[in-house]
Amino acid sequence: MDQALPVPMSHTSDPLLPAIDAPAVLRQLTRPQLHQVAHELREFLLHSVSRTGGHLSSNLGTVELTVALHHVFNTPHDRLVWDVGHQAYPHKILTGRREAMATLKKLGGISGFPRRCESAYDTFGVGHSSTSISAALGMAHAARLKGEQRRVVAVIGDGALTGGMAFEALNHGGYAGGAGVPDMLVILNDNDMSISPPVGALNGYLARLLSGKFYAAARAGAKSVLKHTPLYEFAKRVEEQTKGMVVPSTIFEAFGFNYVGPIDGHDLDALIPTLENLRDAKGPQFLHVVTKKGYGYHRAEVDPIGYHGPGTFDPAIGLKPAGAPGKQTFTQVFGQWLCDMAEVDPRLVGITPAMREGSGMVEFALRFPTRYHDVGIAEQHAVTFAAGLACEGLKPVVAIYSTFLQRGYDQLIHDVAIQNLPVVFALDRAGLVGADGATHAGAFDIAYLRCIPNISVLTPADENECRMALTAAFAQDHPVAVRYPRGAGVGVAVEPGLKALPWGQGEVRRRGQRLAILAFGTLLYPALKAAEALDATVANMRFAKPLDEALVLELARTHAGLVTIEEGSVQGGAGSAVMEVLAREGIAVPVLQLGLPDTFIEHGDVAQLHAQCGLDAGGIEAAVRQRFLVEAA
Repeated sequence: MDQALPVPMSHTSDPLLPAIDAPAVLRQLTRPQLHQVAHELREFLLHSVSRTGGHLSSNLGTVELTVALHHVFNTPHDRLVWDVGHQAYPHKILTGRREAMATLKKLGGISGFPRRCESAYDTFGVGHSSTSISAALGMAHAARLKGEQRRVVAVIGDGALTGGMAFEALNHGGYAGGAGVPDMLVILNDNDMSISPPVGALNGYLARLLSGKFYAAARAGAKSVLKHTPLYEFAKRVEEQTKGMVVPSTIFEAFGFNYVGPIDGHDLDALIPTLENLRDAKGPQFLHVVTKKGYGYHRAEVDPIGYHGPGTFDPAIGLKPAGAPGKQTFTQVFGQWLCDMAEVDPRLVGITPAMREGSGMVEFALRFPTRYHDVGIAEQHAVTFAAGLACEGLKPVVAIYSTFLQRGYDQLIHDVAIQNLPVVFALDRAGLVGADGATHAGAFDIAYLRCIPNISVLTPADENECRMALTAAFAQDHPVAVRYPRGAGVGVAVEPGLKALPWGQGEVRRRGQRLAILAFGTLLYPALKAAEALDATVANMRFAKPLDEALVLELARTHAGLVTIEEGSVQGGAGSAVMEVLAREGIAVPVLQLGLPDTFIEHGDVAQLHAQCGLDAGGIEAAVRQRFLVEAA
């Protein structure tokens, strides 16, 4: 165990964590015992994630907060809503899933995020950020309408608070309309700020004081007495400025929340009494908790990004240094292309909604800082911000995960497409993403993009085509999306230079008999393998929109049947585009559409998921034989 793991204040010879199969057990423990549980929980979490991989830094930072929440609140009757889920592993461990952590993110195992179908303690399913306050507010109002006595707590990170949806919820939460303001608690888990002197003993004392019944009663009494006198506004300003001397409370008070904090999120002796006070407080409450990512494991503390979502590793050694470079990932291809294009075109501006590392923009941010914009977890703003840049003659490139662009869909239509602005959308994580499951899979982008006028959709088959597709997209004077998957391709060498794909043209990669397979994207390669057994023609379509209609019609007229393959939703996808062309031209040829089925795909290894969906070479061959009765060789 790393030397930095904190020693509990009181440690008995008998471990406590194995006996905790539900939070009710926590509520029976003494304060020294809770310190011991926190120590054991952090130790278990570190060793568990080191064996399975998963999110580590953020979860190490919420150990004490999770223990305190389940100790103070009567979960699951009291609702606890997590944001994103990167911080919810301790919650899973304390709510009966300790042993199941060995199956984390594996096919058939537990999810890396809260899921309602997994546990009664997972009150709201999440995968993306900034949703917790809205969901908790809905639950709090539901309790009022149903006459149920329950508390509702939303835990949101400082990064998630950059999402506009969080502020929309805060604005609604403090509004005393006809429905009245609810009794709810929002906890800001601030893990970006260091625990500086203001967050010490004095501030912990002030947090407990400001959350206590005496202060609340005195505040309410003074408000009642002074409300209709000239002293009311003066007293209100004094209170705000007094709080403001030690805390950044003004904005949350303006939303109608009673602000408490900041408080040390690793200090159970400060957390528990403060939460107890806030549990009994009326109206919307806001608690600012300061934690440290990776807390208790020194390597994660000094490198929280590296340990954000590590694979397996030895805690005693830490992450292994990168070995010899393997195949380039599509993300790396994009990052290199972005820098190369920026070198030759000063109009290029790079935009990311808080995914610099994930989208491969680290080098670009260092080399072109004045042309790099991380807008926070604010996808809607990212899209309209890009539109504003494009209106002034610049060439914005928005690097965004396929699933996250869904949040900016309205802006994509109204602010980019209707105005036909030349914005390039680099859609990372298109298709299945594996361990992160349905919330992160890019299953719908072809379907939701190709129905929008003015937008083109490119589906490169490999790393080299990805670079060429990005170059072709950047040259256009209208919006273009280039979709590519997570991870590496087949290892095709990436050519230097900025050569573009021929616009709107596919290519025949194999000539065969009777059947033609039209592949969109990286499934070209398993399609080619299946075609060898089937002796089928294979076309690398490259474009979902504009579709190479001439190639589609030529193949339809010279083959007895067509097969379309895409790593996206079959409903409304590229295969549907092929069918539309055939229907319009009155060509009656049988078509088999292969792609992601009409269901949300669970987490698991990508290769396993491809096989499960019939999108590996064997599955493609079997589906084609079944549909077209092709005899096995």
